Amino acid sequence: MTILRNLGAWIGQLVQNKNFIRFSVISLLLMIAVAAFAQATSVPSINIDLGANSDKEQLSSSLKILALLTVLSIAPALLILTTAFTRIVIILSLTRTAMGTQNIPPNQVIIGLSLFLTMFIMAPTYQKINNDAIKPYMSETNPISMEEAIDRAEAPLREFMLKNTYESDLMMFQDFRGVKAKSRDDVEIMSLVPAFVISELKTAFIIGFYIFVPFIIIDLIVASLLMGMGMMMMPPVVVSLPAKILVFILADGWSVLIKAILAGYA
Repeated sequence: MTILRNLGAWIGQLVQNKNFIRFSVISLLLMIAVAAFAQATSVPSINIDLGANSDKEQLSSSLKILALLTVLSIAPALLILTTAFTRIVIILSLTRTAMGTQNIPPNQVIIGLSLFLTMFIMAPTYQKINNDAIKPYMSETNPISMEEAIDRAEAPLREFMLKNTYESDLMMFQDFRGVKAKSRDDVEIMSLVPAFVISELKTAFIIGFYIFVPFIIIDLIVASLLMGMGMMMMPPVVVSLPAKILVFILADGWSVLIKAILAGYA
């Protein structure tokens, strides 16, 4: 019972800490990198001795590992909300809706393409994190501490999010928290992450509006032609859908769309 109380108290303090989101995001990156880059080294085992002579350091390490495993349960949300995935998947989904092709491309294709484009866009940021934080942390000679690794890994991720966040959205969250950052480095991650997500949603819907315009024009033209020909009983979608697909193909729509998405993060 004492161990469970200690575990609950430790996790409770972690959640109440204002740097919990910052800790979660960077710990997720470190955990992924450790799994990818670990070499043939011994993995510390989780061995909690319930006897009276249990090692306190071993218990502390075990509790930290359990806490990191808890962080992994929210890993998908952190991965989605701190990268370019949100904007990309919304733009591709709105494109499919504007064309009126129902479930074509399928959701699996849209999500898969979004993931690969996200990895392509985030590659420079993750490369900086790997070189500045992960490799020094995993180094066998003069390794850095976890706290220092988190500080180093936060800088590239913060730079990426600040670059793609509207100042008005960031100011809104700072005003609600009653804080005022003196510089970009002083912006709290608690305010930056939601501001970044809101900015990504706003940008995605702006791009989606421009995508909808030409397809709506095609629908109006087809509907007017059918009305003029007296074919009011024929659904306009029967004629407009092939026309929209043809226009999209002739304009090399997928390449133009992907190029626009990549240019937005250049």
